Amino acid sequence: MARSSRNRQVVPESREMLKQMKYEIAAEFGLPVGYGNSSYGADTEFGSELGAIGGGSSSRRAGWGHLTSRENGSVGGEITKRLVQNAEQSLFGRL
Repeated sequence: MARSSRNRQVVPESREMLKQMKYEIAAEFGLPVGYGNSSYGADTEFGSELGAIGGGSSSRRAGWGHLTSRENGSVGGEITKRLVQNAEQSLFGRL
């Protein structure tokens, strides 16, 4: 199976929402992923409230490549957990 077909999103319009969620979760976990340097960055006020943003510290690197697999995986796992919770609430909240 070609790589592009495995990674294709079923709802392409969800791309921006998922990127925003990824950065918000990274801020909650205190992961340095270059806030403010990317058009996909999380709300800096939200991140600073959690202590994830050091006021423009040069120690912050843009991107995700410097993080460990465990750190990146924890963000992905949390995204999945929250999406499942939202779906369950949507489905079962109506009953």
